Formats: sequence, C-alpha cells, structure tokens
Amino acid sequence: MGDESLWETRPFTAVEKDGRLYGRGAADDKAGIMTHVAAYAAVSEVLADSLGLGVTFFIEGEEEAGSPTFRAFLEANRERLRADAIVVADSSNWKVGVPALTTSLRGLVDGTIEVQVLEHAVHSGMYGGPVLDAPTLLSRLIATLHDADGNVAIEGLVATDTAAVDVPEADYRADASVLDGVRLAGTGSIASRLWTKPALSIIGFDAPAVDVASNTLLPRARAKFSLRLAPGQVPAEAMDAVRRHVEANAPFGAKVVFTPGEAGNPFQTDTSSAAATIAMWALGEAWGVPAVETGIGGSIPFIADLTELYPQAQILVTGVEDPDSRAHSANESLHIGDFRNAILAEALMLTRLNSEGLPAGE
Repeated sequence: MGDESLWETRPFTAVEKDGRLYGRGAADDKAGIMTHVAAYAAVSEVLADSLGLGVTFFIEGEEEAGSPTFRAFLEANRERLRADAIVVADSSNWKVGVPALTTSLRGLVDGTIEVQVLEHAVHSGMYGGPVLDAPTLLSRLIATLHDADGNVAIEGLVATDTAAVDVPEADYRADASVLDGVRLAGTGSIASRLWTKPALSIIGFDAPAVDVASNTLLPRARAKFSLRLAPGQVPAEAMDAVRRHVEANAPFGAKVVFTPGEAGNPFQTDTSSAAATIAMWALGEAWGVPAVETGIGGSIPFIADLTELYPQAQILVTGVEDPDSRAHSANESLHIGDFRNAILAEALMLTRLNSEGLPAGE
C-alpha cells in the first residue's frame, strides 16, 4: 500500500468519486477478476440452456511477486486448464472512452548491483579525498546505464522503433505527472520508448538515510535495478548483458557484486487470429468506438508460461485500467463507465464464441 497519508480516501474502502472508484487494487487487479465474473454471469443468465461454451476461471494471486508457483500449478493441471482462447484482464485501455487490445508486453529482469570500496567505514575528514565513498562510486556506475539522450546504454539489448500508433507528448506528460521543464529521455517515438525499447530504472538504493547520516566514508552501497525488455528479447541474455556492463564499468577499480533477481519473458500476439478479431469487434461494440491495438510497457511474466504450455491457444490481453488509474500507487482508481464497458465487451466476446467457436488450430 505504501504511505497511507498520500491517499485522499481510505485505501481499503471502495469510494466512488467523480465517476471513478478509488481503492487499493481497484484497477490492478480486482477489476479484472470482476470483469470475468460479471461477464460470465450475464451470459449465463441470457443464454441459459443454450450456453455450451466451456469456461474456466483461474485467479492467480502471486503475479506481483513473480508467480513462483504458477508454472508448477499449470504443469500439474495442464489438461484441466487447456483452452482455445485465454483472456487475461490485467492490462489497460488507450484512454477513458477508447478501448484497447494489448498486443505486446515488455519482459523484465531485475537484480542488485553492489559496489565495495573499503573493508570498513572510516572518518571522512581523516581519510576523504584519495578515495571515493561507495555511494558516489555506485552513482557513477549507475550513470553509465544510459547515454546522453537517456537511452539504455547496455549493449546486446533488443530495441525497435516499430509502434503502430504514437502517444502525444502532452498526454504522456500529463498521465505520468512529468514536472514542467523536465526533458523526456530516449529517442524515437514515445510509444516505442514505452513498448518496444528497453527501459531501466533504479527502484531501490541502500545507503544511510539523511536523518542518520554521519561524517563517514561508506565502504559499500547497493542498488536494485528493474529492466523492462522489448518483445523479442531473451531474458537470460539481457541479464548477462547487464552483468557484463556493470563489471566492465566498475568505477576506480571498485569491487562490483552483481546478483541476478527475477526474470520474465516479453509477449507479442497474433492480431490476425480469429480470437483477436472477435475481441477487437467486441471492444468496439461495447465502447461505441473502434478499439486500438497497443503495446504496454509493463510486464505480465506468467503469460510466457501460458504461451509455452498452450502453444495453440490465442492469448488475449484486455483490461479496465486507463492512464489515470495509478496502479500500484496512492489513489488508485478505475473509471466506472469503462468498467461497465469492459464487462459488456467480454460478455459479447463469450456470446460470439459460444455461437461461432474458433476455427481449428485457433
């Protein structure tokens, strides 16, 4: 949940305000679960005895922790969960009022980088000057991870500028709450920077807090990185690329300790398949405007397991979120109108699949 003081409503109480529903997990991913449940309930009531479509609900609660038991569960229940189409309602729409089918997701690798420079801490006044402290050296190493334009500067990573649509800079700045005067990083279209190029962030830094700082040369410092991978990237190769980079760029000969963490594959769907065509039709009918094919900069690592274990299944990634949902952050919310539309779209898709099915091989 993070800092509860940042919330404008009680985080674990659903609060409706200005057409949105606020609460921790309201958008990611309670809304996805309820979209499945509500859509199936509606179809079951309307079709009653004519419903011959087999539907299996699979609610997975470990995704934010890397889904450590997901693969084993799938393997143990492979036949029971086999399907022609798999709908994962864990993504976002283009914007409020415009639906989207997510056609690509970035993969992910993370880990920690530790810099060691002294055997133990020493007085900064007595010994400072001839040697730089570990936080300073770690900062210099982190600075090598991007080039002057802000592109990821690690050799061996897949990057393309192939996004089919673009994101206006003004929209991105507003949605991401970028401060005035801050220059955007990277080159190429904003959509490609979000979807088809790698993005590296430092998401944790171990060093004494300012409130407890002392005049000490710190012997070691550690940072955790999170690297989003473009579609087509093999996670193990990306992890090796990061390792090679940090070891080759050890500042002032400092000892660098690289510890790999989690890894997840990127995803790309076949938008010409029958299931994707039906999904795009259903989204357009529910919202009353054509659906957009988009990528997502985030990752859903378990989709790679679904792709591997069910290669004949068409995986459709939908969702309820919009650019202002603030998933994982304070004041998370969903747009209630789009939530209703997402339920209707999935109900339409189930109804059409019930009547038409999918061609052999889909």
